[in-house]
Amino acid sequence: MWRSYEELTPWDPRAGGTRPLRIGVLTHIKYPVCQPFAGGLEAFTHDVTLGLRARGHAVTLFAKGGSSPELQAVAVPDEDQCRHASLSSAYVAEHHAYLKLMQGIDDYGFDVIFNNSLHYVPVTMASLIRTPMLTVLHTPPFFEMSNALRGERQRGRFSTLSQANARGWSEVVKRCAVIPNGIDLQRWQPAQAVGEHALWFGRLVPDKGAHLAIDAARLAGIPLRLAGQAVDEAYFKTQIQPRLGPGVEYLGHLQRPALAAELANAAVVLVTPCWEEPFGLVVAEALACGTPVVAFDRGAMGDLIGAEVGCLVPANDVAALAAAIPLARSKSRQACRAWAEAHWSHHLMLERYEALLGEVAAQHA
Repeated sequence: MWRSYEELTPWDPRAGGTRPLRIGVLTHIKYPVCQPFAGGLEAFTHDVTLGLRARGHAVTLFAKGGSSPELQAVAVPDEDQCRHASLSSAYVAEHHAYLKLMQGIDDYGFDVIFNNSLHYVPVTMASLIRTPMLTVLHTPPFFEMSNALRGERQRGRFSTLSQANARGWSEVVKRCAVIPNGIDLQRWQPAQAVGEHALWFGRLVPDKGAHLAIDAARLAGIPLRLAGQAVDEAYFKTQIQPRLGPGVEYLGHLQRPALAAELANAAVVLVTPCWEEPFGLVVAEALACGTPVVAFDRGAMGDLIGAEVGCLVPANDVAALAAAIPLARSKSRQACRAWAEAHWSHHLMLERYEALLGEVAAQHA
């Protein structure tokens, strides 16, 4: 059963009889949670941790060492565990880091665990701990997590970011709330002057398809600016670097203020998922800046982009992507901003998570 976020009753800290929650937040430990963010999950973790604290809850974040000081995160794992590790030893170190954390998690006295780790160990151990857990499914199904959730091993409650991702998980997780991501709309604002170029931003990995955005921009005859972290060195060297040159500029890995300025100044944003994208913060942030979006119709893109604010084209179709750019540029930038305001308020997202976390905690009180 996919449960819509509209069914959740917002928690009001001023209401009688309701107390603030003690929340333990888990995230993945591949990268520190700090700017410039490695990806959408780091940005989400940063914002939801501070947002829930601002709403009166006692929130403890468990994250990789080196995360932003304002998060006051508990470092996990010990930084020496994964330094210079091979793929196999890093995998084992990550397993043991989560195992150690979950073995001691009840000692913190949390009302609820907010699990965003993307890892199989926390969900596998959900039945062995006293503290109730809400797990957010931030990715499409993958073997380790799906296997950990099969049959009677499945414990706790679940949510995900889009109806598309809920459908992807439906064979494994039958009951899943849907809470779309939210953004701080004050950080992402339209600009007075707009350029003539397109923008692509995100992690530079094959799943995100930046090379196809470059090909489409060249075919359309529009300059393109790229921003993002070159996570996959081989991909960057073989697919991105050879495509750079006149008309295609790589800006590097930008912090939020610089990225917001780039988004607001672009004529259009290209979004090129080569996997079943579970949400896509890039779409929300672009539209909040008043910039229309052209995207491959994969994963949640159809949940996010309406005809008023952008164009969807068949997956991996570079020619269709190029052809849609002029149409997308004609969309109202005021309509793009209004769309983001209506759908992806950070305040509204926090209300929904707060309600669900409170519900999970109350059922185990």
